[in-house]
Amino acid sequence: MNTPRRPDEFTPFRVTTGALPASRKTYAPADDHADVAPPFREIATGEGPFRVYDTSGPYTDPDVAIDVDQGLAPLRADWIAARGGVEAYDGRHVTPEDNGGAVGDKLVREFPNLRKPQRGVGDALVTQLEFARAGVITKEMAYVAHRENLGRAAAMDGADVRRADGEDFGAAIPEFITPEFVRD
Repeated sequence: MNTPRRPDEFTPFRVTTGALPASRKTYAPADDHADVAPPFREIATGEGPFRVYDTSGPYTDPDVAIDVDQGLAPLRADWIAARGGVEAYDGRHVTPEDNGGAVGDKLVREFPNLRKPQRGVGDALVTQLEFARAGVITKEMAYVAHRENLGRAAAMDGADVRRADGEDFGAAIPEFITPEFVRD
């Protein structure tokens, strides 16, 4: 049964942060894009570190200070600004409809660090799909290509034999993923 609770009974909002056990977060800059450095997790094993994707965001990076009221750092802001074709505009404030029709003191507070949203200007390309169709390789595509090559160099020895033994279901996956492959 649901029982009413007083607001002072709730614990303050907290976010779990910090390193994960038996592993460390590391960043690997791409050779051709120094500002593109996807995170990886190196897990300690008896045979040395084993690298895997790290999709935990900055929360598990011990070098990043997490402040929920400030929000996450806008990691792609420089990439987007360098491409141009966007403008910042005044968004809108939280409304009762955003909060399920709540009113008064039941409204969820508005985020204290309001950043201005961005939108495309004129006929400028904005989405990754638009850039891909126009033949433009973006930093985001380079990021994905670099991340997808995780472990491919180490696995090259004997890869042809293992690949010939499996089923590719008609996919034409290259030995190394390039930003052009991601764009295509």
